[in-house]
Amino acid sequence: MLQSLLIWSVLGLVAGFLAKLIMPGKQGMNPITTVLLGIIGSVTGGYLGTLLGIGDMSGSFSVKGIGVAVGGALLLMFVWRLVFGKKG
Repeated sequence: MLQSLLIWSVLGLVAGFLAKLIMPGKQGMNPITTVLLGIIGSVTGGYLGTLLGIGDMSGSFSVKGIGVAVGGALLLMFVWRLVFGKKG
């Protein structure tokens, strides 16, 4: 389990970067926030993907795993922008 979390965290670094490229507009976050949201989104996406049967936290890299990680990171970045985005 610990190995899976570490792999999903490393994958989160990539996922945060890709999510930042995919999501249009300014999210109002610095690079550290982007990386942290990518890691948290990756782990969250992996966990939810496992529950929904569309991914797993087996600890191996795959295209599906990257997609789930990026999806989780995009979801968190969207929520971040709703909560902390610039108004006006």
